[in-house]
Amino acid sequence: MRLWASAMVAGLLLAASQAMAETGCVIPAGLSDGWPVATPGQDGLDAALLCAIGPRFEDWKGPNAHAVVVARHGALVYEHYFTGEDEIWGRPIGRVAYDAEKRHDLRSVTKSVTSLVVGIALDRGWLKDIDAPVFSFFPEYADLRTPEKDRITVRHLLTMSAGFAWDESLPYSNPANSERPMDDAADPYRYILDQPLAATPGTVYNYCGCSAVLLEAILKKTAGKPLDALAKETLFDPLGIADVEWVRFPNGDVLGHGGLRLRARDFAKIGQLVLDHGAWLGRQIVPASWIEQSTAPQINGEGIFFYGYQWWLGRSLVERREIDWAAGFGWGGQRLYVVPADGLVVAVYAGAYGRPQVVGTAVLNRYVLPAVAR
Repeated sequence: MRLWASAMVAGLLLAASQAMAETGCVIPAGLSDGWPVATPGQDGLDAALLCAIGPRFEDWKGPNAHAVVVARHGALVYEHYFTGEDEIWGRPIGRVAYDAEKRHDLRSVTKSVTSLVVGIALDRGWLKDIDAPVFSFFPEYADLRTPEKDRITVRHLLTMSAGFAWDESLPYSNPANSERPMDDAADPYRYILDQPLAATPGTVYNYCGCSAVLLEAILKKTAGKPLDALAKETLFDPLGIADVEWVRFPNGDVLGHGGLRLRARDFAKIGQLVLDHGAWLGRQIVPASWIEQSTAPQINGEGIFFYGYQWWLGRSLVERREIDWAAGFGWGGQRLYVVPADGLVVAVYAGAYGRPQVVGTAVLNRYVLPAVAR
């Protein structure tokens, strides 16, 4: 009976795979990377609508899509890779034919990963209190302290509300962009802490890559290891993520705010971890309580978004149904959406640097969410 059932399931998968292939869509490959795979139909998704993603962005070259990976109920149900111009942290690398084996910049979704490591550090007792003053971790910069700056806490870094006079709205090529001199600084931590305040800490959200950079420095001081080593030991290894690249500051530390590079399927694992309350394949990696806090509204963010602990919080309206999601956003169109109500993870890579970043929003709102059976 068991052999017959297994053969029947295999036959159904083969039939589904053949049907999907006729539309130019195939079941994600089984790569022994920890991901179960399934057909969209098995997980209650409209295969025709989901499989329309590839042809749409093959034809529409403007957004420069590079990869789309979709998981539902813990299984990969869709992946598609594209060829397009790309860069590594601003350095052009020409046209790249992406596939499941190639790494890609996460850009600012790196901040969300840094936040996950902060949660692990707090759980393990390396970091004692997120309401601790930031300057308590940097006695070597005592000359930069002021009574106002002494009010900045780790929590304010997590919510981008430290209050620094910081502007990343300008093009990165403009030296007045606050991130540019930080990235070039011999001591990026001194550069950040030397900045004046424009607001009382904890009162106003202001996008600031400096927040994740100070968080990585605090992790190094409290856990005794740099961020890349901590992430490998506590996050990537348990997730089965081995192919990792990380851009570095001139001082040798990795860029905790934007330098991480992962394969698309590994990128999606980060989303599945969040969807499953910090667990992967039944193993608890990040405390569930930290996931809950990180993806809960902590402060008003930009526009219509709320902000958690280095995670964006938003919503979509599909067929008059309001759907909440948490997400990591990265420059160039990198997007990682987690949709708890529908058990979905949507990972998108793109090369829309300096152009409208529309791939993620279109994939989520026009294809994936409408594909969910109601």
